[in-house]
Amino acid sequence: MSPPIVTLHVWGISTRRVPRAFALMARGNGSIRRAPGVTFAKQLGTGGDRFTVTDPDPRHWALLCVWDGEARAARADELDAVRRWDRIADERWRADLSPLSSRGRWAKQEPFGNPEPARYDGPVAAITRARLVPRKALTFWRAVPPVAASLSSAGGVLAAFGVGESPIGLQGTFSVWESAQALRTYAYDGPEHQRAIERTEREGWYGEELFARLRVLRTDGALHGRTLDLSP
Repeated sequence: MSPPIVTLHVWGISTRRVPRAFALMARGNGSIRRAPGVTFAKQLGTGGDRFTVTDPDPRHWALLCVWDGEARAARADELDAVRRWDRIADERWRADLSPLSSRGRWAKQEPFGNPEPARYDGPVAAITRARLVPRKALTFWRAVPPVAASLSSAGGVLAAFGVGESPIGLQGTFSVWESAQALRTYAYDGPEHQRAIERTEREGWYGEELFARLRVLRTDGALHGRTLDLSP
């Protein structure tokens, strides 16, 4: 069985196109999930690098798809949803990724499978996603700023921004790193990140959570006004 391939598209749009973006989001994910080879799909709003409810970015939107193999993933640009977003976008960035490790669930699923953790020293991406326990939300949001600051300034991070199905309660992060070692250094040696992990375990912020580390296979296009091409 072929390993899954993850594609992430991020579009930048002008302010006048924002109402159209909301209309596209309202279509939902059903037609995308019915496309041949798609095993999981989420249209996502994005936020800046502060990762708070006051930090939404209505000018950038994303689509994450998991495919059952590389051949079908190669045709991701042919999805009707991708073409609709392309028509209103001023910039576009695409990343093709291969899961290296994944822990937890997203919408009661394991979208990236359950890969045996593998060592890899090239460019990697990290995806986090969580569903907050409502009564824990306030303490969670108060704890976010120092962690966000440490991520955006971490050594080796090439891009980092918030993603989510909803600005409140369902959110996560996407980050790209120049090497797996840079991500490990942040994850295991960064004091703010370590304190957040300890508080997560102690306070039970999440009703559901996922952390995935993915190999960057190729990228193309511009992200937030900057060319970010990690293709071989």
